[in-house]
Amino acid sequence: MNMRALIESREVIVCCGTGGVGKTTTSAAVAMAAASMGRHAAVVTIDPAKRLADALGIDALHNDPTIIDGPWPGTLAALMLDTKATFDAVVRRHAADDEQVDRILDNRFYVNVSTGLSGTQDYMAVEKLADLHSSGDWDLVVVDTPPTRDALAFLEAPKLLTRLLDNAIYKLLISPQQGVLRAVNRAAGSVVRQLSRVVGADVVDDAIEFFQTFQGMEEGFKERADATLALLGDDATAFVLVASPRADTLSEATYFLDRLGNAGLSAAAVVVNRMLPDLTVSIDRAEALRGELADGDAAALGIALADHAAAAAGDDERVQALVERAPDAVLTRVPLLPSDVHDVATLRTIANLLTR
Repeated sequence: MNMRALIESREVIVCCGTGGVGKTTTSAAVAMAAASMGRHAAVVTIDPAKRLADALGIDALHNDPTIIDGPWPGTLAALMLDTKATFDAVVRRHAADDEQVDRILDNRFYVNVSTGLSGTQDYMAVEKLADLHSSGDWDLVVVDTPPTRDALAFLEAPKLLTRLLDNAIYKLLISPQQGVLRAVNRAAGSVVRQLSRVVGADVVDDAIEFFQTFQGMEEGFKERADATLALLGDDATAFVLVASPRADTLSEATYFLDRLGNAGLSAAAVVVNRMLPDLTVSIDRAEALRGELADGDAAALGIALADHAAAAAGDDERVQALVERAPDAVLTRVPLLPSDVHDVATLRTIANLLTR
């Protein structure tokens, strides 16, 4: 297995890694490589920054796929997650009728949850992935995760939702039986009163109304969550760790490997960007040349050669230590380029380097 085979065979590729290592560029390049192989590929970013749009040479991305024209036999599309729009679409999919949709979408608690609650973005990212994958429109969906230590939090989102829907308090809140509600009021009355003083009675009322309005949609959400969890753990999905040879980013990369392992997953590939090019001389020979040229006009060249050789060797040593933590992962080294990736042409260079 190499990176080309991975791109040719997988249905979902999740690119993860810390910020500043070229993760967004790698995600876009993976999708472009798939399109060049004749596949229908979509790349979705959870990061609200414009890096993906800039790399693809377009002004903006939206919640629906934007087709990127180019000289490839397949299809390349890109989109940026809109949490609120995705949540609205989920409600419409699982609601029993238009009246239930309107009640939920107009609920003030729902508006707050769908736009600002921590964790909502993670779940909606999973939902968008599931939606793209199940649509049948795409052979490959590439996910560009946020450049933070919480980039893999979306792996836990379906489990958190399932636990919420199975929670006894939630079931009591949505119970239509007045006797049960009276029991809830008696048991939780003091808690609700204290909460009302802090956030306001209207907020508490909106929350209870939202959960009761949500009734009947639980099974649809749980089935979708279970199916998405199965997809993330399936052989059709590959996790690609993106790093750079710097010591600090490799430390973060090790953290991501541990997070994947804790979730019962593993990295199928490791992409290390901005590697210094290999030299045809060894470190010893470079040091010898530094000495031989020390007193001549080429002294600066000798110093640069020796420094480059030492730095490249240091990069190799650090990368090798990372790879030993993921011995079954495909290692792809992408050399340092003379300029940043800012358009489709330079992005194709990265795509070609990934699949050479």
